[in-house]
Amino acid sequence: GDAHESSEVVVSEVQLYGDVALRFVSGTAIDQGELSFLPGYVAAVDAGAKQTETKTFGIISLDHCVGNVPDLLETVEYLHRATGFHEFAEFTAKDVGTVDSGLNSMVLACNSEKVLLPLNEPTTGGRRKSQIQTYLDQHNGPGVQHLALKTNDIFSTVRAMRDARGGFALMDRPREEYYDALRSRLGEDALSAAQVEECRELGILADRDDQGVLLQIFTKPVADRSTLFLEVIQRIGCEVELPAQPEDISGAGAPGGLPQKRVEQTPGCGGFGKGNFHELFRAIEEYETKAGINKI
Repeated sequence: GDAHESSEVVVSEVQLYGDVALRFVSGTAIDQGELSFLPGYVAAVDAGAKQTETKTFGIISLDHCVGNVPDLLETVEYLHRATGFHEFAEFTAKDVGTVDSGLNSMVLACNSEKVLLPLNEPTTGGRRKSQIQTYLDQHNGPGVQHLALKTNDIFSTVRAMRDARGGFALMDRPREEYYDALRSRLGEDALSAAQVEECRELGILADRDDQGVLLQIFTKPVADRSTLFLEVIQRIGCEVELPAQPEDISGAGAPGGLPQKRVEQTPGCGGFGKGNFHELFRAIEEYETKAGINKI
């Protein structure tokens, strides 16, 4: 449209790690919500296909972007200086991993905490290389390990993705024992019995922190090396009421003329699946073993 043809934006980049950059984009049209992509670009349409709505599978945003680096503290100190991001969460090898491999991890966040950048480094001393080290070897250095895509209904999203049968494969379903112990591990109030059965059916993992619940599922690596993969997540809970706006106070559009309440979910609600790191690592180890990668 006209906004995409006439608008101007300012772009600036900061190197994160390896060849990965964090891009900042500003401009009046962006602030006003008029741009969905950079000026000069147009929506790509397959000329041979019928005009249909783009398939989003219910994905609403990028929740976080995880990077693998050889030295966690060195990278964190650099990013503190370069971006001003602060520590949001931290996990050590004692919290996660299997008997064979592990990691140390820290999550960095911007001031609003709407941009979350978890970072992993490999640990040593196991019977096999850490999967983080395998990534660094096969990627030829630091890079993005996975992108977490957020949905408000992970059950519908995963079903739609499975039905589409294209692009990537999801990690194998966890063992039955995982789901048998799920409600006792998370607490009876975290998920209903029906939700646990849907998780079991679709191979979805669940975890919680003291604020909310996290549902997640991972793809297998999207290429022929054990590097980049994707995650689909849903966060449940942690809703806070936002300050009222003039239109809310007037009651416009609200049932019965009552003020319209607006709520927002706090970033990182439910955590980052610390309780599932062991299960994820086990699945990756099995994938790598079947693929002949990183053999014991």
